Amino acid sequence: MVRVRLAPSPTGTLHIGTARTAVFNWLFARHQKGQFLLRIEDTDKERSKPEFTTNILDGLAWLGIDWDEDPTIQSERVHEHRSAIQLLLDRGLAYRCYANEEELAAMRELQKAENKAPRYDNRHRHLTAEQEASFKAEGREAVIRFRIDDSEEIHWRDLVRGPMQWRGADLGGDMVIARRAPNDQIGDPLYNLVVVVDDAAMDITHVIRGEDHIANTAKQLLLYQALELTAPVFAHTPLILNAEGRKLSKRDGVTSINDFRSMGYTAEAIANYMTLLGWSVPEGMEERFTLTQAAEVFSFDRVNKAGARFDWDKLNWLNAQVLHGLTPQQLLNEISPLWREQGWSLPEDVSWSLALCELLGPSLTLLKDGIDQAQPFFVCPELEDDGLKQLELEGARGAIGQLVESLESDPWDGGDIAEAQSLLAGAANKAGVKKGVLMKSLRAGLLGRLQGPDLITTWSLLARVGQDLPRLKRCLT
Repeated sequence: MVRVRLAPSPTGTLHIGTARTAVFNWLFARHQKGQFLLRIEDTDKERSKPEFTTNILDGLAWLGIDWDEDPTIQSERVHEHRSAIQLLLDRGLAYRCYANEEELAAMRELQKAENKAPRYDNRHRHLTAEQEASFKAEGREAVIRFRIDDSEEIHWRDLVRGPMQWRGADLGGDMVIARRAPNDQIGDPLYNLVVVVDDAAMDITHVIRGEDHIANTAKQLLLYQALELTAPVFAHTPLILNAEGRKLSKRDGVTSINDFRSMGYTAEAIANYMTLLGWSVPEGMEERFTLTQAAEVFSFDRVNKAGARFDWDKLNWLNAQVLHGLTPQQLLNEISPLWREQGWSLPEDVSWSLALCELLGPSLTLLKDGIDQAQPFFVCPELEDDGLKQLELEGARGAIGQLVESLESDPWDGGDIAEAQSLLAGAANKAGVKKGVLMKSLRAGLLGRLQGPDLITTWSLLARVGQDLPRLKRCLT
């Protein structure tokens, strides 16, 4: 059975790159009728925080990504990690390196001066017993390094990139697999060792992650071999790039799923768009789809090798499509919390709120647009310049006055549209102006400006809550 995993570090909120990796893993697992698992890589003790773990899990759930087992907590498996390191030491495949930071810094400076690529020179790989005893006597601490022969050839077939080949000489020398610690102990195990041990323990069959991990994959394959573990299949997906073609980062502003959510993007649109960041739909399939629909056809032969540029216009279009496809009730469920955050009280008659959602829905791109567009229905707007100019036209205030007079004697309850049209025609006729002048003046009186949604529906909504007459009367002073 296919078993894949997402292994986020809880050192920050859920990043869009991590979320896109989650999407690809989930799509592949569901397409293969396999399992999608989570592992929380919380071994960075200083930066890992429980609230970040909560944020990551909540963000995945919001996107519609579910997992099949309780998350594995990496920090709870340190004993297994140290046992693997001890095994490598016992087999002579790893060793203690006593080089201190000053010596390593001098080594790097010399390499820089000689215009050489930075790498560890393996200086403590072949210490004699006497040399090691001398370092221990000095009280030196040691890291533990895994031996990497420069002549080693590492091969694998990547599901995205095809045949891959690395040389041991290109991996930077013998790799640190445990942090510095007293020379009779094993320090904190490090990433490349830990993920190999954990992926093997979790029976992970496929590791799907960003292309920035390719060099790690070469190192990890050597560790699988040394530990006599079965290596998974690897797939390295393209990075998400900004408009300039550089890796998307915090410098680009919005990168957290939290940020997108607070901006008013829907989970469906974000999940849809992340799938398109590096994956092309099969012929005949629309670019607007759900994760479940994508899972039915997902395969890595349609994942691109080149980086995927983030396109705000495409995301906005997808989000608008999602919002425009919601029923009034669905939109109300999404947007009413935003209205309440503004301190606006919704009428007890839910049909009013549903009618407002039906009116505004087709013009929304982001959920937050529904705050600005709904505000005139909850708060009486000021008269703006174009609204004031309209009311200053000859006959405009007179027509509004005639309409007010009619409404005071026989208020319109906002129901019968034919009645509203009759009221407008009668007021315009009495004022001696064209009906269009009154219509524009009515919009200015109700909304404070000449732009807005359908006028009669707007008037109906305001009339139903008794807000039409007060707004029209202010135009007469």
